[in-house]
Amino acid sequence: MSEQRVAGVTAFTKDQTSTDAAAEVKRPRAPMTLVRRLLITVVAVLAVVSTVIGLVSVLVLQASLMSRVDTQLANTTKRGYVAADIPQGQNGNGLPDFIRLPDAGTILSAPSQAEGTVAVVSQDGAVQTAGLLDTDGDITRITVEQGTALAAVPADGEPHTVSLTEPLNEYRAIAVADQDGRKVVIGLPLASVTATITQLSITIAIVALLGILIVALLGARIVRIALRPLTRVTQTAQRVAQLPLDRGEVALAERVPDADADERTEVGQVGAALNTMLDHVGSALEARQESEQKVRRFVADASHELRTPLASIRGYSELTRRSGQEVPPDTAHALSRIESESVRMTGLVEDLLLLARLDEGRELAHDPVDLTSIMIDAIGDAHVSGPDHDWEVDIPDEPVVVDGDAPRLQQVVVNLLANARVHTPAGTAVIARLTTDGDSVSITVHDDGPGIDPAISGTLFERFARGDVSRTRATGSTGLGLAIVQAVVAAHGGTVSVASEPGDTTFTVTLPRTAPAQLR
Repeated sequence: MSEQRVAGVTAFTKDQTSTDAAAEVKRPRAPMTLVRRLLITVVAVLAVVSTVIGLVSVLVLQASLMSRVDTQLANTTKRGYVAADIPQGQNGNGLPDFIRLPDAGTILSAPSQAEGTVAVVSQDGAVQTAGLLDTDGDITRITVEQGTALAAVPADGEPHTVSLTEPLNEYRAIAVADQDGRKVVIGLPLASVTATITQLSITIAIVALLGILIVALLGARIVRIALRPLTRVTQTAQRVAQLPLDRGEVALAERVPDADADERTEVGQVGAALNTMLDHVGSALEARQESEQKVRRFVADASHELRTPLASIRGYSELTRRSGQEVPPDTAHALSRIESESVRMTGLVEDLLLLARLDEGRELAHDPVDLTSIMIDAIGDAHVSGPDHDWEVDIPDEPVVVDGDAPRLQQVVVNLLANARVHTPAGTAVIARLTTDGDSVSITVHDDGPGIDPAISGTLFERFARGDVSRTRATGSTGLGLAIVQAVVAAHGGTVSVASEPGDTTFTVTLPRTAPAQLR
């Protein structure tokens, strides 16, 4: 059993590792900033230009030095021919006329021969004599491999580069031969050319790297300075994005400074376009705010004005029903319906008036409120209103006090319990729970009813939202209960949320123990 358990853990770990690796592979790379892209572009262009300039300079210098070596080699060859008594004219076959096989030492002993000069004399590919003029002017031997490599130079009278073994390295050599297979090869070292080219290459590389580093540092500074206006435009947009434009008074006073909105520059065009957009958005928000204010005032005024006639209708219906006079059954039923509808309409008007006042930002009372007693009273009322439900309350032993408006907070609890009662069948268990967590307090109402349709979960806290679209207004609620809950909780600086699935629905209200300073 233990081995299976270990194997299972190992398999899970591998799957998890492969999943994490796949997720990391699929994760897109973060885009480069504009500053970084500009710097990379400038550095790349500078590197390419420096490489091209360095390469051309090295090639030109190398060609010049090789041409100079070839000239020296031609002069060295002439001196060697004179010393070895080799005719410099050519016979009818285009080959030199060797009277006798010369000696390498004789060629190297010619006046003004440069140190490092080599000479090889061969017969039918076999080296006969070979030597090297050292720094002291003495003629020294060369190795068989070096002599063989020199003897292999083509006898066309043109300079060729030959790679010899250490310590001679590369040489520039000319070879001539006659019809009898006799060949003379004379060469000069390329060490000075190689050293000069290497030194130039290193110098160019160091200067290019220093130039690229300096350009990168200065470019970063210059680009940041050049993009400061764009940064200020971005900061303006960020400040606008942080404004609470979805509610309350609209104050869209943020604008890009005039210095950064000059349309003669690219960044200025962006700033000017942002200012134009903010002007249009500000005008639209002001129009929207004015329209909403008109609607709120109308709802508030209409609700306020409807309270008196509704109270009169209710009063007259009750007075007629209680007058003691005999009235037909139909008339009594009509009076009863008028009275009940007037009560329902009065509740609807009161809810609309409360929402209108909350929308207008009217301040609520902020006094110490004992949520424990509110929970107990609300559960007691729920027992009376819904005796066919199973009601429970879970509260701390000590009173839980918050800063708020007692009637409004009581309405929050009552509305949540009423929502559970109206939208769940008989026999449903409803638990109201009050908990504390540091500086916050949570009120939860849980039921094991059928749950909330996912299609309406997103609009549950909107006004006139209905959990059952098939019910009529005469038998159902007004659809304002949860909207009032959200409005009151938000006015207290809290939050409300819902989590629902069949058999498990929980509404959670979180309130601060002390109201935020801006709400006091």
